[in-house]
Amino acid sequence: MHEVALCQSTVDIIEQQAKLNAVTRVSGVWLEIGALSCIEEGAFRFCFDIACRGTVAEGCQLHVIHTPAQAWCWDCSKMVEVESHQSGCPQCQSFNLKVENGDSLRIKELEVE
Repeated sequence: MHEVALCQSTVDIIEQQAKLNAVTRVSGVWLEIGALSCIEEGAFRFCFDIACRGTVAEGCQLHVIHTPAQAWCWDCSKMVEVESHQSGCPQCQSFNLKVENGDSLRIKELEVE
């Protein structure tokens, strides 16, 4: 369950940013989760609530933005959206793809008080 480590890292970044900006309370967090990130959202939400306890983000609202992944198809030379690592190119059905993005977790926005 790598969600625990991801949550702790996310909360560490939130706390660093709060300290840099003299913020005492974070009330909302918007996270962008890529389609190929292999993050189980339910497990992440559960761990996030626990990781936030005793921090400036305790009790904050977690908003998740799902982003599709994009890959370059070497056979038809097009940038295409893919939903999983097993997806083929929707244009030519090739599996000769290079993932360009959509495999990450990013903090998109923080709401502070």
